[in-house]
Amino acid sequence: MAGSKITKDVFGTLPDGRNVDRIVLRGEGGFEARIITHGAVIQALIAPDAKGGTDDVVLGHDAFAAYLAERKFLGATVGRYANRIEKGQFSLDGEAFQLPVNNGPNALHGGLDGFDRKLWAIADIDEGAGPAVTLTYTSPHGEENYPGKLDVRLTYCVTGPTELSLTMEARTDRPTIVNLTNHSFFNLEGATSGTPILDHKLMVAAEHFLAIDPTAIPLPEPPRSVAGTPFDFREARPVGARIRESDQQLRNGRGYDHTYCLARDGKLALAARLEAPRSGRIMELFTNQPGLQVYSGNYLDGTMSGKGGKLIRQSDAMCLEPHIWPNSPNRPDFPSPRLDPGAVYRYHTVYRFAVRAS
Repeated sequence: MAGSKITKDVFGTLPDGRNVDRIVLRGEGGFEARIITHGAVIQALIAPDAKGGTDDVVLGHDAFAAYLAERKFLGATVGRYANRIEKGQFSLDGEAFQLPVNNGPNALHGGLDGFDRKLWAIADIDEGAGPAVTLTYTSPHGEENYPGKLDVRLTYCVTGPTELSLTMEARTDRPTIVNLTNHSFFNLEGATSGTPILDHKLMVAAEHFLAIDPTAIPLPEPPRSVAGTPFDFREARPVGARIRESDQQLRNGRGYDHTYCLARDGKLALAARLEAPRSGRIMELFTNQPGLQVYSGNYLDGTMSGKGGKLIRQSDAMCLEPHIWPNSPNRPDFPSPRLDPGAVYRYHTVYRFAVRAS
């Protein structure tokens, strides 16, 4: 329907015949969020620029077959545990669990067949003032060797003229661990602009980060201060300003691939601000999560094509992933990912877009 704030169509079909739906949520000035039910993916995010135009600012694919062909987490909801668990091992109440390892020696983003590979169900579509879609997925006990059945409820909602809110809740029937996030790759110059994100100005509201070993597992030490390091983004600076400095942590991550430690009490607060110099687009990210993974697209190697058939290369986009710190099940000094029956896991992130004042 012309002028509607929300529409739904079929984006593709799974090999077993099930349809993958696409839901388009509209704000103002051409702002759109396009969500597909496979992986609860943000397939496109259309945002205004400073010159009155609009463009898609997240990596992805134009057709569904490409999402099935290669697993790169583009725009996906990842779980049951986002980021890494060392050797895929953890203990809960004295019971040891071994997860599949799928990232060197470690478990990453839910294992071999995580939430990004699941078809989520549409539970509700709200065509009100804040158009929204609610998706659900039930992960059975033992899936990827995680304990407990986990019921997840996720809502994307346009909560402002150019603002997308993502909320997730999860409940379990036995003690388990949970750590969810969205894995969008952002380029505020445009997903097919071919302009690297190294000139984007980044601010991260964090005084500490987690140093990692060469397999991206946090070192057995407290969080490090960002002061005097290439990891200091407390004041906005270009992503690439110090990315080539001779720093062991930059070597270990092949650039930025580190968790920043946010001061949170479960309340929504500003975590990061990203600005593109040419388009003038600004994205502010608010979250209630204790960590923000900053990933500068170091492993994008040109072997995959994205929208418009263009090859995706290193630093073509970056991720800002709010979540609990990596390897938390094995680190009692880290925020806990434990979820017990009767408790509710709650995740809230807001992407607020604006343009630079002329």
